[in-house]
Parts: sequence; structure tokens; C-alpha cells
Amino acid sequence: MAHACGKVILLGEHAVVHGVPALAVGIERGAEARAERATETELVIESVRATPTDGTDLGRALSALLEALGVSGVRIGATSALPVGCGLGSSAALAVAIARAIQELDGAPLPERTLAAAMAWERVFHGNPSGIDTAAAVFGGCIWYTRQDGPVPLRLGRPFTLGVAVAGPAASTKRMVESVAQLAERRPAVFAKSLAGIEALVKNARLALEAGDLPGLGRLLDLNQMLLSGLMVSTEEIETACRLARTAGALGAKLTGAGGGGAVIALCDDDPEPVLAAWRSHGLTCFATRVGATLESP
Repeated sequence: MAHACGKVILLGEHAVVHGVPALAVGIERGAEARAERATETELVIESVRATPTDGTDLGRALSALLEALGVSGVRIGATSALPVGCGLGSSAALAVAIARAIQELDGAPLPERTLAAAMAWERVFHGNPSGIDTAAAVFGGCIWYTRQDGPVPLRLGRPFTLGVAVAGPAASTKRMVESVAQLAERRPAVFAKSLAGIEALVKNARLALEAGDLPGLGRLLDLNQMLLSGLMVSTEEIETACRLARTAGALGAKLTGAGGGGAVIALCDDDPEPVLAAWRSHGLTCFATRVGATLESP
């Protein structure tokens, strides 16, 4: 059985698509997959079945992944503990788990092959993904990521806990990325200032992570949320979830992923229960995750 992490982006979503660094962490919830040799290739994700030639997006993603690995004749079963389309890397986690399961038929999975196969899968669903979801799913822990150089694992000054809540209906990553690109075309000077601001926050957040400065990191999360709101990717539900978390004692809170709905993260000072209780009291589905060392080295 192969496993892959889900992910949250601490800082830098959307900006990472345009070349700015981002910080992401693998979370404990994720996806699992098992593969076996078969006469006909198929993928079953819980109750959904796909084949490489069925014409569906899932079938095309499976075909792209298999082509990247250079294999055929496999039957794969997969499950995910992550909500779909909420910025938690469900698609990437499934792709990484599936790619690992297939490689395990012949030996140990290789991170480079896994990344390439998962990116082929992700392009079917997201068009022009940055690659940060797949990198976090493969390596876990905390990574510094750029499109130019890929993932770099960070040594944390101390582990930390995040609260994660689903704050509104799922949004299309592809649609949200396109909306930010359109904003950049309409208001290039404003967008350039936003990118520069996000880059400065990401760089300072890296220093805070390495120093174990969680209060400083929390303030940077809040500032990143302000800039994301300026990019028009936040929602009333997201802002409410962030406010609830801060009132309950979170060190900082922001959306994670594409926005337009989906998930919010809150940096907790040891005990996440007050934040989770505040979210639950407003009917939000939520959980906590602990972030420590990376699982693999690039």
C-alpha cells in the first residue's frame, strides 16, 4: 500500500504560479493506493472507475500518468481522506500514491519518477499547475518551492500544529488561477506590487520557520491573507473562518490553495482545540495536523 500526503500552502499561493517562492507543508491526511498486474488497465477510486481510453478527465489523467511511467496492464485501487477541490492537494495526493503503488510492483519508488508522473496527471485537471502540490505530496514536512528550482526541504526550528477548516464550497483551481492572471493583465502595476509583497512575506516566513518563531509566522500568515483578499480570491466564508480562528487564539490564519472557497489554515499555539471548537460551533468541518520533518529528500 502506497501513501501520499495532502498539503497546505503556508504562504505564496497564486504568486508561485508567477515565479515567486512559496512555502508548503505536507499534512497527515492524504491518499492511499494499491496496484497489481492485470490484463486490462483500470483505476477505481472508491466507487468511481476509469480507464485510459474512456474519454473522462480521470481517464485522461490516468493515461498521462501511465505514459510518464512507461507502464500498462495494471489495476489500481485508491482512496483519499481529503475533500476534493478545497486546496488540500487531494488530486496530487492521489496521483503520487498511484504512481508510487505502480512503481512498487518493480521495486522502490523514485521521487523523480513519481513527481514527473504526478505532474502529468495534474496537467489534465489544472492546466498549468505550479507543481507545489505534487512536491508536498511526495516529500512531506515543510518545503520552500519555486517553479524554477523545485522543492527544497526546510529544517524547522520547532514542529507546529495547524488547524484546517473547510470554509465554503469547493472552487476550481484552474478558474481561480485564470482569474488572477486576468487581474494581472488588467492592472499590471498593482499586481506586480502584490507579487513583491507576497515574496517579502514568504522570505520572512522562511526565517521564522527556521528560527521556530511561531508568533512571527502567524503575523505573516495574516498579512498574506490581506494580499490574497486584494487579489480577489478570498470570500466572506473564508474571512469569517479566519476571524473565528484568531478570536479563539490562533497566532494567524489565512486561506490555503486557490481560494474562492475551500480551506482555511490557522497556526495554533500548541493546543488546537479552542480553534477547532470555534469552527465546529459555526458548522465548519475541521481537523488538526502536526508538521515536522520532511519524509524524503529531493
